[in-house]
Amino acid sequence: MQTNTKKVYVIAQDGTPLMPCEPVIARLLLKAGKAKVKRKEPFTIKLLYESTKYTQELSLGVDLGSGTIGTAVSDNNGNIFYISKVEVRNDIHKKMEERKGHRRFRRNKLRYRQARFLNRHNSIKKDRLNPTVKSKIQSHIKEIEYIKSILPITNLILETTKFDMAKMQNPNITSWGYQKGINYGYQNTHEYVLYRDNHTCQLCKGKHKDSKLEVHHIIPRHNHGADTQNNLITLCKTCHDKIHKEERKTGICPTYGLKGLVKRTLSHATQMNVISSQLRKHYPNRIETSGYITKANRLALNISKDHNLDACVIASNGKQIQIKSYLYQKKSVSKGDYQLTKGVRGEIKIPIEKIQGLRKFDKVKYLGKEYFIKGRMSSGYAILMDIEGNKIDFSNMPKGKKTVKLENLKRIQSRKSIILEKKIA
Repeated sequence: MQTNTKKVYVIAQDGTPLMPCEPVIARLLLKAGKAKVKRKEPFTIKLLYESTKYTQELSLGVDLGSGTIGTAVSDNNGNIFYISKVEVRNDIHKKMEERKGHRRFRRNKLRYRQARFLNRHNSIKKDRLNPTVKSKIQSHIKEIEYIKSILPITNLILETTKFDMAKMQNPNITSWGYQKGINYGYQNTHEYVLYRDNHTCQLCKGKHKDSKLEVHHIIPRHNHGADTQNNLITLCKTCHDKIHKEERKTGICPTYGLKGLVKRTLSHATQMNVISSQLRKHYPNRIETSGYITKANRLALNISKDHNLDACVIASNGKQIQIKSYLYQKKSVSKGDYQLTKGVRGEIKIPIEKIQGLRKFDKVKYLGKEYFIKGRMSSGYAILMDIEGNKIDFSNMPKGKKTVKLENLKRIQSRKSIILEKKIA
C-alpha cells in the first residue's frame, strides 16, 4: 500500500463531476480565474468554462455497517481517489426514550387533557422502519450520493451481509432445527425447563416436600439475564422465596455455583439485514460482494482490518492500492438541539441560538488547531472537543489560554448533520 500526492476534486460548469486533478493544476486554474472554490473540505473546485467531460471508470466500494461505514473510490489500477469512515448515530432510541419520559411527566400534571393512546398512526404504518434504522439507511445513502456528486462513479460495489439469528444463538443448530427447535413439543420454555429438570427442585432435590414448582432466572433479568433455558432452573416455592429474600437483604442474587447466561443483543445484526435489503432496493444496479471475499483479498494484500481499508479492497477488487486521498473521518450528529429549557419546572432557559456567532458542533480554529464546539456559555466561554467527542484540556496552556473564550475562536465551518475531520490515510 502506497500513499501519493493528494488529489483535488473537480466539477464541471454544469455540475457534472470530473476526474480529480493535481493540486498544482487546481492552483493555476484558480489563479487564472478559470475556476472557483466549491468546497474547502474535501477541497473541490468548479470550472467556470466549458470543458471536455472525459472520465475514467471509477468504482465506489462501500463497507456497510450499523456503527461505522467505510467508503472508497478506486480506478482500474487500484488508485484510491477518495476514502472515508462515517460513524452513524446510535443515540436516537435513547433520546426518544428521554422525550417520552418528559411527555409522560408533563401529562401526569395535566389530567384534564384527554388521553392520547390511539393516535400514533405512524407506529402501525405498513413497511415502517424504526427511527434508528431509518437514520442509518439515510446515512449510507447520503454518503454514497455525496461521493457521486464529486466523482464520476461507474460501478457501485456493496459488501452486503445476511446474519442467521438462529445460528448466532445456537451455533450447533441443524437444518431441521429451524422448524423443530429446542422447545418443539412443549407449550413454552417454562414447560420445557420443568421437563428437563424432571419436575424436581434443583436445590433441595425435593426435601422440602413443596409441590409448587417455579422457574427461576439464575442471572436476574434486571442484571441482563437471558430468558432462554440456559439461564432458567426449576425451584420449589420455598427455595425460590429463600433466594429472593436473600437478594433483598444483600442486594446480590445468590447463584449457589450455578452458571447462567447473559442476554445477547442481536440488534446490530438485525439492523444490518434491514440496511442491506433496503440498499438493494434503492440501488438496483449495484454489484454485491461478501465479507469472506474482502477478508481473503485483504489478507493477500497484507492490509490491516479497518472499515475504510476494507472499502479500499472492495473498490479495487483485490488489486494493490495506492491512496491518493486524505482520510475523511465523519460523524453523524443531530441537526439541532431542540430542548428549550431545563429544570424541574422548565424554569432555566437553554440558549439554542448563536452566541457571538457560534453554535454547538461548529468547527473552529483555536491556537492553530481545529476543534468542534462541545458547549457554550452565555458568559462568553466555550468547551471544545475532537471528532470523537472527547473534551480538550487546555490546563497546560499559558495564562490567558487555559479557558477558551468565544471571541478567540475562528469559525471554519458551520454546524451540519455531519461533522468532518481530515486525516492522513
